[in-house]
Amino acid sequence: MSELAPTGMDAHKPAEITRRIRLTGIAKAEMALVPLITLSVLAGIFIGFGALFYTKTTSGLDVLYPPILLLGGLAFSLGLILVVVSGAELFTGNTMIVMAVVDGKVSLAKLLRNWSIVLLGNLIGSMIILALVYWAGLFKGDVAERAMQVAVAKTSLTWVEAFCRGVLCNALVCLAVWMTVSARTTSGMIMAIVWPITGFVAMGMEHSVANMYMIPAGILSGADISFGAVLNNIFPVLLGNIVGGAGGVALFYRIAYGNTAG
Repeated sequence: MSELAPTGMDAHKPAEITRRIRLTGIAKAEMALVPLITLSVLAGIFIGFGALFYTKTTSGLDVLYPPILLLGGLAFSLGLILVVVSGAELFTGNTMIVMAVVDGKVSLAKLLRNWSIVLLGNLIGSMIILALVYWAGLFKGDVAERAMQVAVAKTSLTWVEAFCRGVLCNALVCLAVWMTVSARTTSGMIMAIVWPITGFVAMGMEHSVANMYMIPAGILSGADISFGAVLNNIFPVLLGNIVGGAGGVALFYRIAYGNTAG
């Protein structure tokens, strides 16, 4: 057994993860505007890469067949792997800053500043990769057909369905981020990400930033979707993501481990 892991487990324990997530939340809330918006744009691009990989991987196949859903989920994991390992600011993960707010380490104003800037940056990044993919001529054939199917399915959800799927999605996304903090190696971080992300995609949950790419991708591919229908998905999913990440993960662990040192 190593000195770093006297118990034989080379991973940070949950109480230590809680402390580190809190400190990370403080750092995110204090980040200057230029790096914050820059890293937020990158996160939108990275999630777009994952969404494109998912669309390409599942195109031309019967996506109702469970192994195909599993394959698509594995492909989509690319997005969060890039965000976490390369370093970027993703709104869904930043919902956990709420823990630092509850402990009085971050003001509500700074939380809302972070969320608004990061959301804007994520949207800009999504639009950048969307434009590049469109101009690259990738929305054709089976890929275009799959992009339309995804967009129509997402915008056909009711508010309640979209909200609940948003809650469930971001609980898994934030658990993935949470577990990466336990890892001491890059490979450990990647493994912590893959299964929760694969799970939420395969189970049909809703991620607000991914939808900023996937719904417009379907529209550019030919889907007849109104702007109102887009908002009818994005808003409830966004609210659900906040509840799933801030309440379903951050606050539950805050209750479990209290205001640990840091």
